[in-house]
Amino acid sequence: MKRWRTKANVSREELAAAANYSLDTIKSMEQGVRMPTPRALDAADELCGAEGFLSAAKEYLQREKFPARAQDFMEREREAISMWWYEVSLVPGLLQTKEYARALIENRIPPLDEETVEERIAARMERQAILTERKPPVGLSFVLYEAVLRSPLVDTHQLRHLLDVSRLRNVVVQVLPFERATSAALLGPMVLLETRDHERFAFTEGPLASELSADPGAVSRVTERISMIRTQALDPDGSARFIERMVDQS
Repeated sequence: MKRWRTKANVSREELAAAANYSLDTIKSMEQGVRMPTPRALDAADELCGAEGFLSAAKEYLQREKFPARAQDFMEREREAISMWWYEVSLVPGLLQTKEYARALIENRIPPLDEETVEERIAARMERQAILTERKPPVGLSFVLYEAVLRSPLVDTHQLRHLLDVSRLRNVVVQVLPFERATSAALLGPMVLLETRDHERFAFTEGPLASELSADPGAVSRVTERISMIRTQALDPDGSARFIERMVDQS
């Protein structure tokens, strides 16, 4: 964009005015700090006589739907044939209602701009196609620590959604009550994932960092921990009754 502007002898101020952006915003786009918007590219194309070359770049500038720390995991999730998921504090993204997802994403610290918030919510909802639209179906097992369900963010709609999802043939939802939890269940969320090529990955997530690992030792440890947690949790029918009681009490 800067090269076309310079070639056409157009000042940065003129481009900023034509695109209705501040001078600093145009500067950050030209320096690669901020992604150019379709409006900026169209304005630059017309102002600089680029004959459509700048406007044609719009389709290649789609924003990444997921935060950097989760992108590798999302790629593997798209290839998954089975997933075991344990969550200690939040409803897993694949089981979230749109309202719950919005509450989490809108209140992120540091805050996100409105455009990014909407993109992240849409991306999270798109991921949920894995529940019903894959052929053959993906085997999905979720264990939720009771604290997940007791969060003020979890309303009746979210609880009912968990019940609805748990009725799918390929999905198992279990609840780990407070009194059944051991220390291994308090270490944080864990995911065990197997791809179509039968590669197995372990994913662990903390407040500041996430790790996706194919290391056999890491996969073995996560497998052992999630397997133990699954045996400690209520069975699927007992878990459904547990959630149903929460719905009745709400």
